[in-house]
Amino acid sequence: MTTAPTPSTTPPPGPSAARPGPGATRGAAPGHPADPGLARPQGRPGALLAIVLIGQFMALLDVFIVNVAAPTVQADLGATGGQLQLVISGYTISYAVLLITGARLGGRYGPGRLFLAGLALFTAASLACGLATSTGQLIAFRFIQGAGSATMLPQVLSLIQRTFSGSARQRALALFGGVLAVGAAAGQIVGGVLINADLFGWDWRPVFLVNLPIGLLLLAFGSRALPLQRPAGAERSRSLDFPGLSLLTAAVVLFTVPLVLGQEEDWPAWCFVSLAASALFVALFAVFETRLAGRGGSPLISPRVLRSPGMPTAAVRVFLSMAINAGILFAFSLHIQGPKAAEGLDYGALSAGLSFLPTAITFGSISLSWRFLPPRSHAALAPLGFAISAVAMLSLGLLLRDADGLTPAILLLFGVNGLGLGLAYSPTLARSLASVKPEYAGDASGLTAMMTQLGMLVGIATFGTLFLNRAEGALSTAQGIETTLFALAATAAVGALTGAAARVKTR
Repeated sequence: MTTAPTPSTTPPPGPSAARPGPGATRGAAPGHPADPGLARPQGRPGALLAIVLIGQFMALLDVFIVNVAAPTVQADLGATGGQLQLVISGYTISYAVLLITGARLGGRYGPGRLFLAGLALFTAASLACGLATSTGQLIAFRFIQGAGSATMLPQVLSLIQRTFSGSARQRALALFGGVLAVGAAAGQIVGGVLINADLFGWDWRPVFLVNLPIGLLLLAFGSRALPLQRPAGAERSRSLDFPGLSLLTAAVVLFTVPLVLGQEEDWPAWCFVSLAASALFVALFAVFETRLAGRGGSPLISPRVLRSPGMPTAAVRVFLSMAINAGILFAFSLHIQGPKAAEGLDYGALSAGLSFLPTAITFGSISLSWRFLPPRSHAALAPLGFAISAVAMLSLGLLLRDADGLTPAILLLFGVNGLGLGLAYSPTLARSLASVKPEYAGDASGLTAMMTQLGMLVGIATFGTLFLNRAEGALSTAQGIETTLFALAATAAVGALTGAAARVKTR
């Protein structure tokens, strides 16, 4: 099958691409300022990029750091399986549903301001999580922590879009993808290190408290390096679409909660009613947003962004790649630390975290290097990546079925899976955002970030529930991980087919 040609996102070589015009930010093409409606950053673009990427890294760390800490949290606070999933998913629920609103707020009040506001809320909530004395408190503070991330993270892509263009934007987005990969695996590793060290006898609490000094330093430096002016023009006057936000929130919560709690509650009728209601709210959300756009309003998801070339396919690919990544991280974290009596591998938290290092290395490496491949090959990278991931997880499922420890072959396959997911995610993100006009950067950032987080949320909820269901039913985490990996491989195969209809149509 041949793929439809896609315009290259890298500007042609020549003087115009190499030398910024007067008043443009570094990396911006002449005559096309990359920062419409905002003053240039007070510091150097490199300092801005470092601050926002460190903030992104810290927030992503907390999506995954609890995976390794989960057994320790469960033992200390007496959390049930469903409560444990809510500790992990609660952060992602509020994170996912508030992302686009966070992007819209950045458009109204300035992405620099909103980044710092979200960072402050995230840092304070991290302190509260570290001091929580019950599972209920921890779940509540995780929701607040997710709201801080939802305010902060959409501004990262928005600031990159506004500050850089051309090849400089490609490099910045490559670093963004690399940080995403490193944050995912580093969460596992750092969590393992902190729990293994048992600093001050605080058990699992340092996995949250570590954010406090980093957050305070970023607030101090960010207040001087980020643009703090409010934007001017139409973007500032756009409404927040609270009805759309309410419908989307209801749809996500109604879908997620029964998946998280259904296994523990033995799938009562309310779970299926909730799932059906979720589908209804999705339809209501789509109808409302379409009518709002037709009236000249400001829908939560702008049709202009959805009509950008390749954006719908990109949104699906981003969602699937992150669902696969989150699903395997959650399920394997429980399997690798599971007791031998349940056919788990019985490793400690540190070993569990280090087992994901091959994934981080390959995902991060391909995120930084894919753009050096021939431009005509870029359109085929995402389907190829999903196919590689499918083969890797199918092979992992077969190997882990009878494995009693981590072998070189298993670690190699984790690296291959990271390579595949990196090819599926990073080129998709960069190519889709390159097709969006700078004035819609906030909406595009919010949409891609929302799909990233919804993918993680659904991955944990669906594949986590599948793992727990199979592991408890067979009294074997080995059976649970085998079934889950086969399901993940099937999902990756679906990802390889995304966009196929569009490619056939353009032949």
